[in-house]
Amino acid sequence: MQNPNTLISSAIERRKRISYGFVLLAVGLFIYLLFGLNTQAGVSTTFGLNLAGSQALKVSDLVVPALPVVYAMALIVVFAGAYQLARGVRNTSWLIGILAFTFVVSFLMWAAQDKSFNLTGMLSSSLVRATPIALAALCGVISERSAVINIGIEGIMLMSAQAAVIAASLTGNLYIGLFAALFIGGLVAALHAYLVIRFKVDQVVSGVAINIFGTGVTSFISSRFLQSAGANLNNSGTFPIISIPVLSKIPVLGPVLFENNLVIYLTILLVIVMHIMLFYTPWGLRTRAVGEHPKAADTLGVNVYLTRYVNVILGGVIAGLGGAYFTIGSVGRFDEIMTSGKGFIGLAAMIFGNWNPIGAYTSSLIFGFADSLQVKLQILRVPIPSEFLLMAPYIVTMIILTGVVGRATPPAADGEAYEK
Repeated sequence: MQNPNTLISSAIERRKRISYGFVLLAVGLFIYLLFGLNTQAGVSTTFGLNLAGSQALKVSDLVVPALPVVYAMALIVVFAGAYQLARGVRNTSWLIGILAFTFVVSFLMWAAQDKSFNLTGMLSSSLVRATPIALAALCGVISERSAVINIGIEGIMLMSAQAAVIAASLTGNLYIGLFAALFIGGLVAALHAYLVIRFKVDQVVSGVAINIFGTGVTSFISSRFLQSAGANLNNSGTFPIISIPVLSKIPVLGPVLFENNLVIYLTILLVIVMHIMLFYTPWGLRTRAVGEHPKAADTLGVNVYLTRYVNVILGGVIAGLGGAYFTIGSVGRFDEIMTSGKGFIGLAAMIFGNWNPIGAYTSSLIFGFADSLQVKLQILRVPIPSEFLLMAPYIVTMIILTGVVGRATPPAADGEAYEK
């Protein structure tokens, strides 16, 4: 006689397989009806592969027939849905990837039909716009790996952004501004750590308080001092673009990866270093042990409190770097609430990346792509209200969070106060 748990598990898997199959079939039909029927026959879509002002070698633009490609994307999704219904696949990530790729390609073919769309420019913009989201996600990863939830990232980034521009404007030195942002980020995170570790304040409440305080104090300083002082306090300039020799001349990839400013390079380096530190060093092992089973870690001699303090403060420093991006890394001035929810989107990227630095960064690129796409579509004047285009990054956030609920596994002790 079969185990009842096995039967229940098989029934759940079968239901999920059928659900995914029908979703894919529905998306294939949607692509055909919405994009296929509204794309003119005989027109082409031109994807520009050269970026103005770039040192990369010039290549020919990519010209593709719009309607056949839309039909091909619809067929691919329908085939994937039929295969899922008939046989099923264990790794549903492939299905999500196929769905996202075919939908985006079809959408671009329809939106840019008989027009030119700079693909390299959008990819470069996606990487830039993903940077603050990635830094917020990395802050969340390193904090929650030690079982401390930090939803105050938005407030930390706001205060760090303002500190960076004021320090850089006063001294005329961008690196001093960067140091000020890192210091403020670490300081505010240390306060959060002290409240939740020493006094065992609810971690979500502490994070919300930091967000409210950060929004209020930066808005007050901006309206009271920065607007009246003008260039004296709110005109820092930005880090210059650094072109890496030889690599920056690679077509397409050169302008995207090897012609960026300091903050973007530091972000990529940070992802690699954090992944190595978390999964290949004794420090990372202790951090993950504290996040999964703090009592067992304490029994083995790991200082749970110290580990949590260090990780939360390091996370604050990373969020401070994200705040610096908004001012000295991009526009050179501070505006009220300029983070626009990127701290919260970073937390969504952290969850979608399964609390892994590389996964979090990859997820951030998806959000960065959605943010960049809505800007490009406004330039193309697609027949979609601009309000809906501005909602795109947040809609993607909700869709992704809906898809990963129940599948992403946080550290076992995440959010729990520890009593020695």
